[in-house]
Amino acid sequence: MKFVHIADMHFDSPFVCLSDKGILGDLRRLEQRKVLKQVIKYIQENKIEYLFIAGDLYEHKYIKQSTIEYINQQFKQIPQTKIYITPGNHDPYLKNSYYNKNQWNDNVTIFHSKIEKIENENIDIYGYGFDDFYCTNCGIEELEISNKDKINILIMHGTLDGASLEEKQYNSIARKVLEQKRI
Repeated sequence: MKFVHIADMHFDSPFVCLSDKGILGDLRRLEQRKVLKQVIKYIQENKIEYLFIAGDLYEHKYIKQSTIEYINQQFKQIPQTKIYITPGNHDPYLKNSYYNKNQWNDNVTIFHSKIEKIENENIDIYGYGFDDFYCTNCGIEELEISNKDKINILIMHGTLDGASLEEKQYNSIARKVLEQKRI
């Protein structure tokens, strides 16, 4: 099994500190597109079966339709690759989000706010996506792995072992829970 995992791309982020320095914010946004294109090329060249995107693909407040179209166009370049997206705290699955209102390619699956399982031949993929900008508990403690003989992968966005400040926590996941679940 071959996969590529990415997270925290933050497409169309304003990059406030960089934007205060002339065109650096614009250059950074162009670099993001270039990086995604390089990831897609790598996937093509290496016949990667899965692309996992674990949150914050884009910035909900700033994302443009043209950027979503660019991302979707890149996904079209790898039709044999199954793409799984778990929305994070910067790009939650909301009623008005592009995850909900955009027509995504057939090879794209977007997880919602309840842990879901997708069964493939040799692998079960579990995913959880944010449905708001803040999440304190995704319910991972209740997750039951149905076939421990298969490869089981969990895709989600969160903080491993919490943060020191309560307001910095989003979807805090305990390492010991993951180890117990063997995912």
